[in-house]
Amino acid sequence: MPKHSLLPTAGRKLLLVVLGLAALITTMLFAFALPSLNSGPHHVPVGITGSEQSAQALRNNAPADAWDFHTYETPAAVRSAVKDLDVAGGLAITDHGVDVYTATAGAPSATSALTALGENLAEQQGTQASVQDLVPFTEDDPRGGGLTAALMPMIFGGIFPALILSSFFPGHRGLRTRLLGALLFSVVAGTAVAAVLQFATHSVDGDYWATALGVILGMAAMSTTILGLQAAFGMAGFALGGALMMLLGNPLSGLATGPHWLPDGWAAVGQLLPPGASGTLLRANAFFDSAGAALPALVLTAWVAIGTSLALLADRRGRRAILPRPDAVEHRSTGAAPHLVKDGAHHW
Repeated sequence: MPKHSLLPTAGRKLLLVVLGLAALITTMLFAFALPSLNSGPHHVPVGITGSEQSAQALRNNAPADAWDFHTYETPAAVRSAVKDLDVAGGLAITDHGVDVYTATAGAPSATSALTALGENLAEQQGTQASVQDLVPFTEDDPRGGGLTAALMPMIFGGIFPALILSSFFPGHRGLRTRLLGALLFSVVAGTAVAAVLQFATHSVDGDYWATALGVILGMAAMSTTILGLQAAFGMAGFALGGALMMLLGNPLSGLATGPHWLPDGWAAVGQLLPPGASGTLLRANAFFDSAGAALPALVLTAWVAIGTSLALLADRRGRRAILPRPDAVEHRSTGAAPHLVKDGAHHW
């Protein structure tokens, strides 16, 4: 190739890299800023009980896009719904006052908004509001700092295995080893993260093994997804997986606020991504006796299946690439030098 063509080619590559990085930073800004700017109660499910007149007055006065009211027969039914994660909180409206049922561990940001809603309702009725936190954070971590901080180690626990294992076990021949290593890492790191949350920081107090299994599944979903994308599409796949977890999954997880504090569309996407599903599963196992754990566990299992399938398809493609071609077999039978087919290791 003539020398004068090298500079334009290098210039085009540099321009593509610069534009790609600029697009990445812009996407990061949108992903982190927009949900925060539009945060607030968005169709938060709230259980209510009381007279039909008072319940209807509450529906008429409360912003329709902020609360989603569900009627129950008794205060006990509302409390049960809160503890089962069917609703984020509840209001029991009586002639003597308003009982506000919250679950800070399930919806930290919605708790303060619901408390304010109950107090305003009680003021309108000329009564008092009584707040009962049915599912609080632990005494040692009353603000849930440990729970919120757990998300980043879980995300990096999905990114690091794909990155590091690829260095030690490169190419197609190391693909299955990388997949096995990612799963083993998820088990070891997941049990360790759960142990720190339960026994070191005392941020959670549920069943340890249920919490650990949830963290393991979350890490496995992230690591196998990134590994599968990397195996199928190379570094572009790794970048896509990392962006999916970090740039979208992290800000849309709702772990710090509860998913109902994000705009509806953002919240729905966040709960379908591994970080959001991992956070919801961790919260359900750690504070609600695994109530509401089925859906996030199903989402994470689907991501594990997707990542594993991509890796296995890449493995099958790689095995075909290193098999001798028919003409090579023919050369062997006639004594001619075989045509060697290179391992496509550099693709993975």
